[in-house]
Parts: sequence; structure tokens; C-alpha cells
Amino acid sequence: MTSERWAPDSWRQKPVQQVPDYPDAAGLAAVETQLAGFPPLVFAGEARKLKRALAKVAAGDSFLLQGGDCAESFAEHSADNIRDFFRAFLQMAVVLTFAGASPVVKLGRIAGQFAKPRSSPTETVDGVELPIYRGDIVNDNAATPEARRPDPRRQIEAYRQSAATLNLLRAFATGGYANLDNVDRWMLGFSQDSAQSSRYRELADRISETLAFMRAIGIDPELHPEMRTTDFYTSHEALLLGYEQAMTRVDSTSGEPYATSGHMVWIGDRTRQPDGAHVEYARGIRNPIGLKCGPSLTPDGLLELADILDPDREPGRLTLICRFGASKVTETMPGLVRAMKREGRVPVWSCDPMHGNTIKAGNGYKTRPFDQIVGEIRAFFAVHQAEGTHAGGLHLEMTGKNVTECTGGARPVTDLDLGDRYHTFCDPRLNADQALEIAFMTAELIKRERVARTALLPAAAE
Repeated sequence: MTSERWAPDSWRQKPVQQVPDYPDAAGLAAVETQLAGFPPLVFAGEARKLKRALAKVAAGDSFLLQGGDCAESFAEHSADNIRDFFRAFLQMAVVLTFAGASPVVKLGRIAGQFAKPRSSPTETVDGVELPIYRGDIVNDNAATPEARRPDPRRQIEAYRQSAATLNLLRAFATGGYANLDNVDRWMLGFSQDSAQSSRYRELADRISETLAFMRAIGIDPELHPEMRTTDFYTSHEALLLGYEQAMTRVDSTSGEPYATSGHMVWIGDRTRQPDGAHVEYARGIRNPIGLKCGPSLTPDGLLELADILDPDREPGRLTLICRFGASKVTETMPGLVRAMKREGRVPVWSCDPMHGNTIKAGNGYKTRPFDQIVGEIRAFFAVHQAEGTHAGGLHLEMTGKNVTECTGGARPVTDLDLGDRYHTFCDPRLNADQALEIAFMTAELIKRERVARTALLPAAAE
């Protein structure tokens, strides 16, 4: 399969899943042609830099934090929402870096995460069968036939929103907002009285003391860009392949094709068929690629996909995003880890503790219990410790808003609270306080893993 000729449109010759039924084929073709002439959203050199950073994660020298919205919304696009997400993300990253003593690769589910895979093409609302909502890049969430009709022009809006979001994120990352001197200013207002806020303030005070000490001995953080700026990358699921094809460009320096819609794209659990269109598209682009691994993926199936997507075993190329559910991690994941280790493959192993732990509460709201999310993360680390491999990352659906979508946490959200601020159009997200609690817990797991690996070094040397 990998010897077949690849082109940005060769996926069209393969079986394809999760495809919207556009009634206006000519309008769709016109939009894709228009997108193909637009400037890239990201650049090949940035994607290569991310790949190098992910190679360090795979080697056990860094940790990947990937997170953001379940699905971005046109209606909720605002500077304040982007800022609050970035603040929450920076808080998590600084906790993992300082408390976990590990460099962190920062990768957002943002500036492109508009399309959602669905389990059914239709749903019935008030007795009327409607096309399912597939994300704002395809149709609208309003429960009317007109709103649910796939509209190709929404891809133009998705591009424009992604460009505006990226512009603001780059300004935050390099324009001074991410300066470690601001570490005590990243706290979101609604979290000020939480237990996690108190822990974070203590950590921020320690960082400020460290920076003051550095200045006292003549080391000025202002002269070190790593203290003032940060590398922040974007990612999304490469689900709408016509859009991805239109945004594929040949890099002028290397002559290789890159998806310029985001620095990394991933293949979902529903679209990872080895002979399918999504795998076909992803195998040809040179970006880092993510692959969602669910309970139905067998060790042989994973090895087949790895051979297709990463035939050259390129460091940082492949990130395996594991989403089993808390009750299935120890049953399913060890076989995958052993198979990759046996074949000498060293991917980034990342834990998605969200998608396998979705339940419906008694009041009808879809939610994710915090204790199950924590349980899957702990089990993920335990499997890697047992197998002698590196637990390399977290993949979270989260927001900087004070939502009540996932139950539990140190300041618990109950089933009765879900209706208070349940804002998601698709899946429930961690709020900023819950996400910070996850970061502190994960930092402890990272430290334990590092201590365990260090203890093995003398034996390995002998």
C-alpha cells in the first residue's frame, strides 16, 4: 500500500468515512478551489520544529500537553475566550514544567478543530429526522432542516477564524504575555478561591523567587527568550478531507507536502481504516501525525498503521493518542505497547482520558466523571512503568471558561450542577480548575516516572 503513488487528492480513490452529504457539489468544488489559493495558516518549518520537539518527548526527555475545545464554535469566537484558554493552558504547562521538572511541548486543539465525527448520520428532534450536527465547519447546531444542511461556505469562515485565532495566539506566545514574570497573573478570576488556586499561587511564588535569585546573581531573564516567549503549536482532527487537501502545500525549501491547516493533524478512532481515505491522506503529508487508539485496535492493526504512516520510523512523526476508558486501559493497552516495543518503534504515547469515559447523567446531560478521567491517567502511567516505556503526554478536552460539564473534582460539579453552565455543542470539557487539578496530579506522576527511570540507569550501565 505504501508503494502506491501519493498525491493530495489520492484519498478520493479510497473508501471514506464521516463524509457530509453536500447538496451543492459545484459550490463545494468552488470553495475548495478558493481555499487552495489562500495563504497557509502554518508553515512547514514550524511543523518540522514541532516534530523535533516531539522526538524529545518520544525519547523520554519532554512531556506533551495537548488540549482545547471539543469543537470550536463560530458563535463563541472572541479574544477573551482565546485569552482565557491560553491562560489556563499556560498554568497547566508551568505546573508540569516546574512541579514535574519536565520540559513541556504545548499543542492546542485550536485554530482548526471545527469538524466532529459522529456515530450516526441523523438524529430525531421533536419527531423530525435531521442530519446530525458535524461541527461548525459543516453545518449549524440549530435543530432545523435549513441549519443542518451542509454548507461549503462555512469552510471559508473556519479558515478566517483559524487565521484570526492563530494571529492572537502568536501574539500571546511571543509578545510578552507568556513571560514567566507574569506567572502570578495567569490565574482566572473564577478560580481564585479554589484549592488548586492556592497550590498554584504557592508555585508561582516559588518561580518568582527563582527569577529574583537569577537576577541577583546577574542572570537577566529578559536576555533569555525562553523566559519571555513560548512555542505554541496547533492541531486538529483531519476529518474534512476536502478542506485538508485544499490547505496542502508543497514546501519551497524541501519540496515535500505539508498540511498547512495546523502543525499536527490526527486520525480519529472512527477513521483509521488502513485502506481508508483518512490514512491515505495522512501518510503523504510530512507533518507530525496523531493516531487515536481505542479498545478495538489490535496490536497487529497498530503495527500495520505504523508501517503506513511512519515507514521510515522518523522520530517525532507518530503520536499514539490512547483513549480506552478507565476500565479498559490495563486490559487493552499493554499489548499495543509491547508490540511497538518489540518492533523497535518509539512513538509518542499520549493519554486521552476523555473520550472513553463519556456517560449520560440521570438528568440526560452527557458528562465525564472526573474520577474516571484521573483513573485512566493513573492507569496509563502504570502500564508504561510496567513495560519500561515513557508515558509521554496528555490529550484533554478543556476550556478556560467556568463551565459545568464534567462532574467531580476538588470543587465538585454534581449531576444537578450540569445545567448551570453546560455550554458545549458536542462533548463535555474540563473547566480551568479541573484542568489545573489534572496538571498537579500528572506532575507527581511524571516525577515518579523520572525517579524510577533514574534508579534503573546504574543497572543499565552495568
